[in-house]
Amino acid sequence: MKTKALRLYGKKDLRLEEFELPPIKKDELLVKIIVDSLCMSSYKAACQAGDHKRVPDDVATNPTIIGHEFCGEIIEVGESIKDQYKTGDKFSIQPSMKGTYSATGYTFAHLGGNAQYGIIPACYAKEDNVLHYDGDAYFSAALAEPLSCVIGAVHANYHTTQGVYVHTMDIKKGGKMALLAGAGPMGLGLIDYVIHRDHKPSLLVVTDIDDERLGRASAILSAEEAAKNGVTLKYVNTKTEDPVAKLKALSDGHGFDDAFVFAPVAPVIEQADAILAYDGCLNFFAGPTDTGFQAKFNFYDVHYNATHIAGTSGGNTDDMREALRMSGEGKLNPAILITHIGGLDSAKYATLNMPDIPGGKKMIYTHISMPLTAISDFGEKGKTDPMFRRLHEICAGNNGLWSAEAEKYLLENAPAI
Repeated sequence: MKTKALRLYGKKDLRLEEFELPPIKKDELLVKIIVDSLCMSSYKAACQAGDHKRVPDDVATNPTIIGHEFCGEIIEVGESIKDQYKTGDKFSIQPSMKGTYSATGYTFAHLGGNAQYGIIPACYAKEDNVLHYDGDAYFSAALAEPLSCVIGAVHANYHTTQGVYVHTMDIKKGGKMALLAGAGPMGLGLIDYVIHRDHKPSLLVVTDIDDERLGRASAILSAEEAAKNGVTLKYVNTKTEDPVAKLKALSDGHGFDDAFVFAPVAPVIEQADAILAYDGCLNFFAGPTDTGFQAKFNFYDVHYNATHIAGTSGGNTDDMREALRMSGEGKLNPAILITHIGGLDSAKYATLNMPDIPGGKKMIYTHISMPLTAISDFGEKGKTDPMFRRLHEICAGNNGLWSAEAEKYLLENAPAI
């Protein structure tokens, strides 16, 4: 079978090519990839190529396929694993392999998200990294991996009991939680997860320094929606006022049991430290690029008030399963992360220019031809293009968000690549 795919040959050397896939082996899967969610990690891999830990040294002669957040359908099952998988099933994938740097989207010649078809190697089936998905929207499963990152961060927080040397994992149930610099796409994912799970805080305060981002966040995930689920949700701009005093006042002087930092900015980390309650846990979520990045931390409070730090750089397979289950049940809405849609022919541009393209997640539908387009621009493009006009109508009727209806219309009406 032939496939078109975006392949990595060297530093910023991405090529959209068509090539032949080999026949699958008895313990492999042939899959049709429908959509890939672009990740900043792919930009880093494209920039570093063979210098990246996950990319093979010989990538120039044995190119790999970029993209690791994707969803599709199984179209052929190897003879020895027919009891595990069925043709026609939707799937997502946990890209990282335990105990190795190998990962889809970085390492493999025949598997990556920015492709029309691919071969899932035996190691993924053996490690149970191919995850079944029952929902209607392909994009929801493609976003299970980034959602697993925020889910994993919540599970990684912990609390202590004086004199007991076993940590209680997760945020404090019924406690007070702050999300600093949290009105971006991943912050929205965390808010959605926290207010719709069973183990939740009583208060969630979300800060940012941009009124537009805060306004969009509150329109998508409102205080009313949170209240229906038993959470008091407040959005706060901390640009001009004393953020520590304001946040402490919102906690009624208690401080925060859990504080998540979603920007690698030293003053924001120090704000989080200053608002921690007794036994408060600061979760540093945002990954810095500076290997020498530092911030101050109050060690008096570490000693006398049991404050402490947690941090994660991704989720595990169980976190992905939780994301898939909650999305399939309608408890999570991954569409809140999405701001741009494109076809496979826009994947190279989008990947190499990711730091300069504003907004949230960029979704690449691999069987269509379409320039990368912001959902907010559908209306303008719709003045001359009936497809964009209809997409604008669908998204406008869904609070400006992407949806299963929009995806279905796109797949049925966009030109094939």
